[in-house]
Amino acid sequence: MNLGLQGKVAVVAAASQGLGKAAAVGLVREGASVIVCARDRKRLLASAKEISRWVRGTKQAVIPVVADLRKGRDIARVVAAAVRNCGRLDILITNAGGPPAGTFPTLDDEKWSEGFTLTLLSVIRLVRAALPYMQKRKWGRIINITSLTARQPVTDLAVSSAIRPAVTGLAKVLANQFGRDGITVNNVAPGYIRTARQVELSRMRAAQRSVTEEEYVADLSREVPLGRLGEPGEVADAIVFLASERSGYISGITLSVDGGLVKGI
Repeated sequence: MNLGLQGKVAVVAAASQGLGKAAAVGLVREGASVIVCARDRKRLLASAKEISRWVRGTKQAVIPVVADLRKGRDIARVVAAAVRNCGRLDILITNAGGPPAGTFPTLDDEKWSEGFTLTLLSVIRLVRAALPYMQKRKWGRIINITSLTARQPVTDLAVSSAIRPAVTGLAKVLANQFGRDGITVNNVAPGYIRTARQVELSRMRAAQRSVTEEEYVADLSREVPLGRLGEPGEVADAIVFLASERSGYISGITLSVDGGLVKGI
């Protein structure tokens, strides 16, 4: 299937590892140019070099921009880099490291504020910066990488469980308002995926339960109907499809990529 991504330009946030990096690889493999950003310069440059291995033509580019998604000025620089270097912006993948973990009694105002800035305000700022360029071309794809907590709360991820649904609500507003500009807005909600974030949470929870990390992950896998954790590339496949020409009549949805984990209808 030709996804129609040749020549398209995408900004992929938090792409030095995990789901962001996998999404950037998927887009480049389909012929798109990508602007990737992250806070850690060394890790970002290494990621960009690896992503560049998938470049198939001289018109493709992989452009790293060091940026902190908690800072509005940095976000503006990322979007400006896409337009300056590639002349356009067609696709926006919003993404950020997970907000602070913890149960409600353990979370102070600082952690709630950090979660809001990183998880919701970064999306608002990225979309605000990218929208005018999509409106100008009457075509755009916005995909927010959220979490299973957007659909099914998790007790020790109280910040995520409260703020991820706000991203879902924002996406619905944007889909309703900007659909006539040819812009679709969707969310991808990963379940248990083998990322650094999942390793961090697994270690924390294993210690709390006095079991080994391997035992905890085995128990976790048994919760998933497909019987295993997912891989970043499997989430990326869904993101790339939603970013493509082929998804033009899909907007305002939240697509779970979780092996059947979320129990709600």
